[in-house]
This record gives sequence, structure tokens and C-alpha cells, in this order.
Amino acid sequence: MAQRYRGWFVDNARWDHIELRAGDIILTVPPKSGTTWIQMICALLIFQTPDLPRPLGELSPWPDYLVHPREEVVRELAGQRHRRFIKTHTPPDGLPYDARVTYLTIGRDPRDAGLSLDNHRSNTNLAVLIERFNAASRADGVEPPRFPEVPPASESIHDRFRAWVDSPEFMFGLPSYMRHLDIVWRRLDRPNVILTHYQQLKDDLAGSMRGLAETLEIDVPEHKWPELVEAATFGGMKKREADVVSHRDMWLDESRFLHKGTSGRWRSVLDDEDLTHYRERVATLAGPDLLSWVHRGQESAG
Repeated sequence: MAQRYRGWFVDNARWDHIELRAGDIILTVPPKSGTTWIQMICALLIFQTPDLPRPLGELSPWPDYLVHPREEVVRELAGQRHRRFIKTHTPPDGLPYDARVTYLTIGRDPRDAGLSLDNHRSNTNLAVLIERFNAASRADGVEPPRFPEVPPASESIHDRFRAWVDSPEFMFGLPSYMRHLDIVWRRLDRPNVILTHYQQLKDDLAGSMRGLAETLEIDVPEHKWPELVEAATFGGMKKREADVVSHRDMWLDESRFLHKGTSGRWRSVLDDEDLTHYRERVATLAGPDLLSWVHRGQESAG
């Protein structure tokens, strides 16, 4: 594996134990960019019904996540007979490359992604997460490490946002977010690498789903499209929250997992100092073309 990505609860080395198949779809998505949304869209295209046969997290496992024993994840994926669509927050340079596999990424305005991550972290039941991690580690024959004390987060959303802008932590900072997208951006000359934007799905969900189905060579009967598109809307997913939300016991408030599903929330939350700090940092993390794309052509500071 070219690049190792290891955090407290994730380890991309697990991909070494997964045998890829022709037709696999790997959803390599930076956190809080619409991962669950693109998982749901893929599920709807593959199964062609809003009534999925199993919860979304079981149909689309996350191999790197260390709250499940490794062999359990490997066995689950090996046993799947439908076209597989596998979730990960690992960038493509940390994944096995296979020309028979589609690598699908969704990007989002990083300011919205950062605010969404802030909600996500505050909603995590850390005690349950650590308990699940420890149990999975022991099942893998590994004594779990002792976790450091986590200092309380600042009460200021502005302080928390700026800390995210500066954080070097994998998956939990702007540098990691933009690095993920930059790696994808540099691989767009490959026919099996697809990059779409959260706002594109918001603006034209039906057209985006049809385009993705064509790219993935999935034929969908015309009469099925209305119900599939409706099931992929924020409201449609909220109706099926029990089957959509993964690891339900690890959230303090399950209803906050699918939080708002909006774009541009940063405009009403961040102040001029936040945006100046963001502008100066993000300009060092990617080239002008990617910055224009990820901000949908807006000036990168807002």
C-alpha cells in the first residue's frame, strides 16, 4: 500500500485483506461531504427500490473503521453477491488500485463540511465508540491502546472552526480534507475516477442520479426513477432514518446524524475573521482550479 493512513479509530491497512472484484464501487469521500448520501444513491441504483434489503451500513461497509473486527468485515464483503459499493474516508493513494473498480468521490464546500463535522463530533458518544473499538481490537487479538484524555471543546463555534482549519489530524482538519480532494483531482484523467459535487446533487438530483447510473452502466427502467429520486432526497432519507443511520448506538442524538443537508450554512455562522483565516489557509492547500471547483466558482473566502 503506497500511503498508510492510521488514526485512533481507522486504519487503511485493512484494505490489504480485501479482494476487489470487477464492478466494485469504492466511495472514497472526505468526511462530511455527503458520504451517506452517495451511499444511498448507489444503493438505490443497484437495488432499484427504496426498500433496501438490509440497513445501508451493512450493504456498504466501511473496512477501515476499527469498531468491527477485521475478519467480520472481510467476511461480510466476501459474502456479498450484489454489486459492491464500499465506503471509506481514505484518499485514493491509500487504497489498492484496480482498473476494474470505480473510485467515486463527492466534494463539498469545505466551510460547510467543517461545520457539519463540528456537529458530528459533538454528537458522538465517545464512551460507546471506545467500548466498541476495544471489543473489536480484542477480537482481532490486539490489546487496545489507552486513550488520552480528550480536553473539552471550546464553547465558541468560531474557535472550533479555526482549530479545524489548522488541524493536521487525518480526517479532522482542512488540510486533510483538501489533500483528499487534490489527490482525486490529479487522477481525473483516469476513466474509472469520478468526482461530483454536493451542490450539483442539491441543484439537480434527478439529473445527477441519471448521469451516475450511465457512468456506472446501470440500466434503470424509466418508471422507477421518480421513487428512486424521492428516496434520495433529504426528506426521503429522514423517513428511513432507522435503516440509513449507521452505528446508531454511537450517537447522542440519532436525529442529528442526518443534520441539515443544506449548503451555505457557513454564511450565517462564520464571521469575517473566520473567513479571513480560512481564505489564507485554503489558498496554500490546492491549486486555483480545484479551489474554484470546490467553492463552485465563488471567491474562496466567500
